[in-house]
Amino acid sequence: MSDPMRPRASLRTAVVWEVLQDALDRRVKATGRESLDVLDTGGGSGNFAVPLARLGHRVTVVDPSPNALFALERRAAEAGVADRVRGVQGDAHGLFEVVERGGHDVVLCHGVLEYVDDPAEGLGNAVAALRPGGVLSLLAAGLGGAVLARALAGHFTEARTALQDPAGRWGAGDPVPRRFTAEQLTALVEGAGLRVGAVHGVRVFADLVPGVLVDTEPGSLDALLKLEAAAAELPAFHSVATQLHVLGETRGAEEA
Repeated sequence: MSDPMRPRASLRTAVVWEVLQDALDRRVKATGRESLDVLDTGGGSGNFAVPLARLGHRVTVVDPSPNALFALERRAAEAGVADRVRGVQGDAHGLFEVVERGGHDVVLCHGVLEYVDDPAEGLGNAVAALRPGGVLSLLAAGLGGAVLARALAGHFTEARTALQDPAGRWGAGDPVPRRFTAEQLTALVEGAGLRVGAVHGVRVFADLVPGVLVDTEPGSLDALLKLEAAAAELPAFHSVATQLHVLGETRGAEEA
């Protein structure tokens, strides 16, 4: 993604943005439409929605938080894309109470499956919001990254607890209700009727590297971004990533 057409690259989003931009470009080419209809479930204050709107796409954000939707409205107005961003209050389980079924070219499901009561149902609704040939961008917390982080922090019992817990939680104080392995996420995507187009590890190293090192060493941030990009597609690193990104594609998308 070229610099004028994307948000500032960051260790948290760079890999996802690169994958998403490629998917958008393919979808634009397949449909012959430069402006796509994008649904961002749990999109909050618009970290993805507003940049997507700046690319010319129409984005609907569904989020349960009125405060997040207010921030979204303000951010979209400041970016000059208020006419291309719509925020509605709702959640993944009641998705079709607020948006159209089968009406979107791309659906973002970022940071949602960790919090819903039934991940399969929540993901199934996201997929049902897609048009034929549509693309799903799924981002969720990775189990291995949490285990590694707790262990490196010296919390060895919590690391073992997370490793053995069915939901991947390290204890009662864990703020994340559920974590996933790459295998679990791809099984969910395939179970929802999509083909897995790609799997990427996100923040493989970023959460383990001391911030002062990145901030003070010249060129460190760029080098770390390149390292993250190089490791993202390698299955060996998926098991230690803080987050996992799965791109799902409607079967037969190339014919759609």
